[in-house]
Amino acid sequence: MDMLSVLGIILGFLAILVGHFIEGGQLSSLVNFPALLIVLGGTVGATFLHFPPKIVFHSLKVLWLIVSPRKHLLDQQIKKVGRWSALARKEGLLGLESVVDREQDGFAKKGLQLLVDGNEPDVIRDCLEVELNTIEHNEIQAAKVYEAMGGYSPTIGIIGAVVGLIQVMQNLADPALLGAGIATAFVATIYGVGFANLFFLPVSNKLKLEAYALVQAKEMMLEGIAAIAEGENPRNIELKLSGYIS
Repeated sequence: MDMLSVLGIILGFLAILVGHFIEGGQLSSLVNFPALLIVLGGTVGATFLHFPPKIVFHSLKVLWLIVSPRKHLLDQQIKKVGRWSALARKEGLLGLESVVDREQDGFAKKGLQLLVDGNEPDVIRDCLEVELNTIEHNEIQAAKVYEAMGGYSPTIGIIGAVVGLIQVMQNLADPALLGAGIATAFVATIYGVGFANLFFLPVSNKLKLEAYALVQAKEMMLEGIAAIAEGENPRNIELKLSGYIS
């Protein structure tokens, strides 16, 4: 688990609450359901309009990565590619058939199958690059969902503030109703800016980093499989791929 992400989320919101309390404010004054409804409802609605359903659902599936990142274990993957290369040099590419059946990673399995089928290195590289580009596009688009939410949230917060001020102007003759309108106005702004800068935008950047790490791991596998197809020495392949770790 990425405890730094968990700590960051907690610390960000806690700092605002504690700071508000130290200044003499009541924590209950920051709780305003109408403001929350305006900001989150408006932000989610705009995001649904912005992205197709497939991307939105995928963004929800990968949200857990901010606290539980994928473990790519590049050093182990490099050793595995080295073993594949040694087996291919010893028994030929058909010797990798048993490896194809055992491999669990779909990307690597596809590359191995292309190897066993006797395709040329350029063909293998082209096929895997198409899939790699698709993976990268999907992961980056999922991150952009939260980036868009981070852009919409402050603006929707301003709309919430204006709605609160409209209520204030309509009830100038009744002081008892002024407080609720003013609270909605200011709290909606806090919600909009707070959610954007303490959650949506950091989550977007974290998911982009996760996407780049995934693409790097897949790219390393692509280069390793292509090197096997080209008949490179297993030791040279491992040395070449070790550059991805640094």
